Amino acid sequence: MTFINGLKCRECGREYPKRAIAGCEECFAPLEVDYDYDAVSRVLSRKVISARPNNVWRYRELLPLDREPAVGLTSGGTPLIRAERLGRELGIRDLYIKNDSVNSPTLSFKDRVTAVAINKALEFGLSAVGCASTGNLANSVAANAVSAGLPAYILIPDNLEPNKIIATSIYGARLIAVRGNYDDVNRLCTDLAERHPWGFVNVNLRSFYGEGSKTFGHEIAEQLGWRAPAAIVVPMAGGSLITKIHKGLKELEQLGLLEEEVRTRLFGAQAAGCNPITSAVRRGSTEIKPVKPATIAKSLAIGNPADGYHAARLIAKTQGWAEDASDQEIAAGIRLLAETEGIFAETAGGVTIAVTKKLIEQGRINADDLTVIAITGNGLKTPEAAGLSEPIVIEPKIAQFERVVLGLAATF
Repeated sequence: MTFINGLKCRECGREYPKRAIAGCEECFAPLEVDYDYDAVSRVLSRKVISARPNNVWRYRELLPLDREPAVGLTSGGTPLIRAERLGRELGIRDLYIKNDSVNSPTLSFKDRVTAVAINKALEFGLSAVGCASTGNLANSVAANAVSAGLPAYILIPDNLEPNKIIATSIYGARLIAVRGNYDDVNRLCTDLAERHPWGFVNVNLRSFYGEGSKTFGHEIAEQLGWRAPAAIVVPMAGGSLITKIHKGLKELEQLGLLEEEVRTRLFGAQAAGCNPITSAVRRGSTEIKPVKPATIAKSLAIGNPADGYHAARLIAKTQGWAEDASDQEIAAGIRLLAETEGIFAETAGGVTIAVTKKLIEQGRINADDLTVIAITGNGLKTPEAAGLSEPIVIEPKIAQFERVVLGLAATF
């Protein structure tokens, strides 16, 4: 049974049937999946959800498939961790980490969105899939495409981190490095989607792809005992994730599954070297001024974010805020999370930790606010960004260990 009416433009409201389309043909704004929430409410309950496997498909009536999923069956269901040690360091008492650095199969939140997009490509009968990516999406599309039996065309900027290139190449995808930044890569993918019968997950499948991000919000609410947090800090690249988390929370409220009304304040986090959404929020504007990325946080390095306007608008509407972090602060954030909670995050996680620290210091997040930090990728993808020193080297002698490591005087 399907619960999808079709697609609808966010801005002008024009309606479209379910098909692979990049955006509104009238005003060029993004398209949203239009659900029959009345029908969903008649079949979806807390009891139904809790009886299902712990993956993104436990909320399948709120995802845009017309048949049972064939791939992505292990994605989602990641832990929500009470972060007491980090909370003490930051000065906040009720802090949680939503840890998608352990997501399956490729250790980032992108496994949620590709699970939906690749299944939709199969439903549409597309002959191949692809994406423009700064790394994590490339990994995830390549892995899920193999599971679906589809060829994959993965286009990346030519300066991507080596580990992310390896983690895409291993699946046998057609990996193409493009001279330029993400925005150059994305324009090329848009042209390819118009000429070939392929599904580019963040171009002509974008309306469906983004819906997978809602499950990040669904899971947070369920794991908090069907409550929405007071505040959530989310890394922003294209700006879609922060908007979809909020949509996921509001859907559960609309269906009567939450204990109380959603009053979550949204806080966006960007790198100082690529901060078009943060800059707009600081100006009190929703106008996004594109920038040229220059940051170690390559997974967030989108200078002209497709959903930037909507992210900035929603941050303001929820009385949230946005901040950014320097490369040095990003590296420190990675280390702080690892040293307090044993979670090794990639650069986007370093951004989010550093920004959370600033928001608390500014008084924008209060010490008693139930706050969730979104960690979206694994540090093994970008280990060089942590800026760690070389290990101490000694001879295999206990006296040298005690003198060099413990700082003790020789006892014999």
